[in-house]
Amino acid sequence: MQKIKQLYVDSIKEFKITRNMVICGFMAALAVVLGYVASIDVGPYIRIGFSGIPNRIVEFLFGPVIGCIFGGTLDILKFVIKPTGPFFFGFTFDAMLAGVIYGSFLYKKPVKLWRVFVAELLAKVIVNCFFNTLWISMLYGKGFIAILPARMIKNAVMLPIDTLIVYFACTFMQKFKRQLHI
Repeated sequence: MQKIKQLYVDSIKEFKITRNMVICGFMAALAVVLGYVASIDVGPYIRIGFSGIPNRIVEFLFGPVIGCIFGGTLDILKFVIKPTGPFFFGFTFDAMLAGVIYGSFLYKKPVKLWRVFVAELLAKVIVNCFFNTLWISMLYGKGFIAILPARMIKNAVMLPIDTLIVYFACTFMQKFKRQLHI
């Protein structure tokens, strides 16, 4: 329990370093750009994109607290810049929860494929399949069970792909982190 508490305390301390906030700003800009140019809508309820990669990098570098705040702030910023549908805080909550999940598994830990896989699996099951589907169901009046199978298939297909992408991104950032003394 003490290790978990220390993980969150260390993540909070990352706020005090100006360089870290500048990196978060760059990652936010990159996420917005990737959201515009690297997203594909597959039907009305499924989107495949790469704008989450900067989020994973922030969560890896700075932990669950900054990952949570970064995810929530970025979700609101993306909506302000380019609204797609009505604003619903549930999606912001999802971005924040994903930040906590990834940050808890990746921050200050060696980059291991199994660790990235478990973080991806938990995020996809809890955030994408359960909460996102629930919010879509509530917003658009579609049956939860009716839209869940397509979302489960999409997340099952994307699980190994996203795991490898995040693994390689974190591996790269681990090497880059040493050079920048982050």
